[in-house]
Amino acid sequence: MTENEDFALNADDIEIDLGVDDPADEVADDLELNLDFTTDADEDENDVEVDIDAGTSESEEAVIEQLRERLRGEVGDWYVVHTYSGMENRVKQNLDSRVRALGMEDYIFETVVPTEEVQEIRNGTKRNVTRTVLPGYVLVRMEMTDESWAAVRHTPSVTGFVAHASSPVPLGLDEVVKMLAPAALAKAAAESSGQSPQRKRKVEVADFSEGDSVMVVDGPFTGVHATITEINAKSQRLKALVEFMGRETPVDLTFRQIQKV
Repeated sequence: MTENEDFALNADDIEIDLGVDDPADEVADDLELNLDFTTDADEDENDVEVDIDAGTSESEEAVIEQLRERLRGEVGDWYVVHTYSGMENRVKQNLDSRVRALGMEDYIFETVVPTEEVQEIRNGTKRNVTRTVLPGYVLVRMEMTDESWAAVRHTPSVTGFVAHASSPVPLGLDEVVKMLAPAALAKAAAESSGQSPQRKRKVEVADFSEGDSVMVVDGPFTGVHATITEINAKSQRLKALVEFMGRETPVDLTFRQIQKV
């Protein structure tokens, strides 16, 4: 995610509790939580952008405003819970089960794993995928009490709340909208007569990354090892350094001309 000061929690003010039973006795590490989901400038003009602050259509603005109004009318505050990497959906399932088992429905109302739709390029083919917006984090709407804090904090794979001075910090309305808007827009697009979204969607390359060592399998440098220096997801091309006549030479290749070593 790129930096966005409007929706980033201050790194000097943010801490994660490490699970001491009394929230007042927690020991915490500093944490910066960046809430910017904007895209790179070289994305395909037909792809989707999830920056809700600019470039949205009237229909998208209506969806976002509807989301904002719904959030305003809901009971409780939204908190950010830190989890083990890759365990976000499992934490949601576990927490929802604990809420029912402990009878905490009057204090813990909703658990959400924010997601967004992106275009992923794998093996030279584009496909739309749903991914987690904030890996390692889950949102919980709740009334904060000692009992509700303990119910969330002691859920398996939860490592703590995002906190300030050992006290969990609720998110502001704009921050919650920022995180939930991508999923709301994707849902609205899917329900709109099968029409494609008019926003721009992030394009990500799943096969390669800068610095990877690859083998050229097609073209004049077939059989030569290369090191990727730059990737252009829009054109599905990349720049790499190959050893030619004892020197490293920059070459321009397509995704289909290389494979991982």
